[in-house]
Amino acid sequence: MTASRIDRAGFEAPTPTVRLTAEDLSVGARPNIAAALNDMPQFRATTSPQTTGTNTGAGVAPVDLRGLGVSRTLVLIDGRRVSSDNDLNSIPSVLVKSADVVTGGASAAWGSGAVAGVVNIGLDRYFTGGKLGAEYGISSYDDAEQARFEGAWGTSFADGRGHFVIGGEYLDNEGVVPKASRPNIGRWATVNIGGETRLTPDVGFANAAYGGLIMSGVNNGMAFNSDGSLRSFDCGTLAGTNCVGGEGPSNDDLSPLVTPQQRYAALASVTYDIADNLQFTADVRHSRMWNNYIWFGDHDRGDLTIGIDNAFLSDDIRAQMLSAGETSFRFGRFNSDLSYSTIDFERVTTQATLALDGEFGGGKWRWSAYYSHGEYENNIDTPGFLLGTEFAQAVDSVTDPVTGDPICRVALTDPTSTCVPINLFGFGAPSQEAIDYVTGTPSQRATTKLDVGGVSVRGEPFSLPAGEVSVAFGVEARKESVDQVAGELDRAGAFKTFQFSSMAGEYSVKEAFAEVLVPVVRDLPVLNDLQFNAAARISDYDTTGSIWSWKVGATNEFFPGFRGRITQSRDIRSAGLSEMFTTTTTGWNTINDPANGGQSFYVLNNGGGNPDLTPETADTFTAGFTYAPPSIPGLNLSIDYYNIKIDDVITTIAPQDLVTRCYNGNAALCDKVDRDADGFLVRTRSTYVNLAEYQTDGVDAEVSYSSPADLWVPGATGRLNLHLVGTWVNSLTTDDGVTEIEYVKSQGYSFGLGVPELRVNASLDWKGEVFGANVRARYISAGDYNSTIAIANNHIDAFTYVDLGLTADLTTYGADGVELYANATNLFDKDPPVGSLYSPYYDVIGRYVTVGARYRF
Repeated sequence: MTASRIDRAGFEAPTPTVRLTAEDLSVGARPNIAAALNDMPQFRATTSPQTTGTNTGAGVAPVDLRGLGVSRTLVLIDGRRVSSDNDLNSIPSVLVKSADVVTGGASAAWGSGAVAGVVNIGLDRYFTGGKLGAEYGISSYDDAEQARFEGAWGTSFADGRGHFVIGGEYLDNEGVVPKASRPNIGRWATVNIGGETRLTPDVGFANAAYGGLIMSGVNNGMAFNSDGSLRSFDCGTLAGTNCVGGEGPSNDDLSPLVTPQQRYAALASVTYDIADNLQFTADVRHSRMWNNYIWFGDHDRGDLTIGIDNAFLSDDIRAQMLSAGETSFRFGRFNSDLSYSTIDFERVTTQATLALDGEFGGGKWRWSAYYSHGEYENNIDTPGFLLGTEFAQAVDSVTDPVTGDPICRVALTDPTSTCVPINLFGFGAPSQEAIDYVTGTPSQRATTKLDVGGVSVRGEPFSLPAGEVSVAFGVEARKESVDQVAGELDRAGAFKTFQFSSMAGEYSVKEAFAEVLVPVVRDLPVLNDLQFNAAARISDYDTTGSIWSWKVGATNEFFPGFRGRITQSRDIRSAGLSEMFTTTTTGWNTINDPANGGQSFYVLNNGGGNPDLTPETADTFTAGFTYAPPSIPGLNLSIDYYNIKIDDVITTIAPQDLVTRCYNGNAALCDKVDRDADGFLVRTRSTYVNLAEYQTDGVDAEVSYSSPADLWVPGATGRLNLHLVGTWVNSLTTDDGVTEIEYVKSQGYSFGLGVPELRVNASLDWKGEVFGANVRARYISAGDYNSTIAIANNHIDAFTYVDLGLTADLTTYGADGVELYANATNLFDKDPPVGSLYSPYYDVIGRYVTVGARYRF
């Protein structure tokens, strides 16, 4: 029972829980468990179903309940914490038996991080026999090509006292490159033209050009051709630092939309009955994800000054400058031929667990003890970034008065200099020797370690007239540490715009918990089965001290099949390693700047940790009912209301929100917004902070129905299953103490917190003796691209996606254990809303078709 530590058979916890089987998770042939879970309305995907982000966190697959942040959804494997920070790519889906989703606070049961809920992955530790699978997928754009292979084998030994199982999977996805391959995605931005801010296509840089752009003086607005001559730079329509139309370059023409990636994950488990009432379990899990792909450019956005004596300037340009009395000009350059970085990343997770489970008191008491050690490596190299000093020296090149050749000015006075002069005037002009001199490789090697263990006891100490009282209690301890070493050049601050930083930190926590289930009354009118449930946990952190979490709840069967449930909980979350100590992260965002008339700027964003964070606390209330009418076998309904209020929220603030909140009067956040001498945005710093408050409330509803197919179609074989699940969000607000922002319906901008007001999934499947089929509709209500800023074409219509799946079991045809399947997600190839880059809700890939085969033996 994931929502509780009570393990009494038949106990139904008051906290709402949704159980998904392996078959449920396989619908749509999603590439990982996280993508399958993100189809559920209760989750907010960090990216769209098949997309992964392309910044330094590329390739991870976390889950986020309620849109409250991935750090507030606790991921467990069979009730135990996992290493790798909520990354479900590290769990081989071939051995996953189920996923329990607790859609309410569960800190008292499971500890810090369960503010929004818990996802508990159940493993098939007793799988017997073997299974193999192969799958191929491709999009309607003939990209995102994917191959996936899986296998598992399990057997008993020692006359059935032991069982061994091993399984793994491998995936290779070529990704989607570039962003501009999707017409509604690449080169879209919010720009202000004529006093009106709009989502606009074909947006590029106005302060950089292929080959270089002169931005001041007599040749202002002229760009360099590949031979060093000049042409008029066609900017189309100028909008701040952007061009609409024309030849303004964009990273979207080169950078990926979907991260190319390769990964494997494997797990082995052994269980052994040492005695009739004592079982030993050991397992080890290992995964690796890696790839090397083009990332983004280290460009000069009008920040260079070129002197008249630059050795690579043509005589014509120099003469024009002399005639105008100029000695220099300002210069911008799109450096795709010079410093367009690639990212070579590797993420490796290994975790081993030892556990003992036993009974005493004739089975009235059960106990468990476990210890687990996990390590997560995150290694990144990003060759192609400009070295600050070397680049400045190479740009400042003059003509050698002795040889007449270009030479770095510094080399005239320093004969030991190894400087190589660089020609920036024209696409392809920089020599390879100069490129090698002015660029380097930011890098990091990071290892995060988790040590966690605990002992728990559960049982029924005595009985009351209404039934047995159940209790659970125990102690747990956890230590987490991170050690990250940046490259030598990074540590020296050698790069012009980007460097990793070294960090090291750790924290430990000791916890004790207790839970009780009391049957109050039963077999009375209206009070057929009233039960009271309470839990409490004390967590003592060596960083922030002790803090309590608790839960009280009740369930009651009002009449046969109709049960009500209600809970109130205090949930806690202390800052994690990444929030306290994480390295500086780097990304780029298009920001609408209200301080400059709503103009848009392409702005560097740095993230990072904050060791001074205080714990956050959450008050969670849920109330609802479940109904399984005895008169209609196979029908189940549930409705639950939730209300979550989080104080002292540990979060990063989206770059756009930083700028908006600063403009609205939050002076403290203005310190995290950098501007140049002209007042234009140049950088935001979205580091972790404690905000005043998050609050969200809404309603979850679910209907499922299963029946023999011949109930509806005489003579039909197999079963029909109908499943309808939806979430209506009334409100999701953040309050920084100055401004409250509502995020419901702000659902197109992937870097904010927005959620749709209503999401509904409806599926109908039929499984016969040979063939099977399922059709699913995913509905997203209408909303806005980003309601935190005024955009003229902000509205997004309601969307409905249709998915189709087909299966064929070939056993009847003599191929025992062979199943073929095909899936099409976004069957009708529906385009996403414009500008929805990395959207958490809309399918940016297009129709995606997978075909595969499974073999069981």
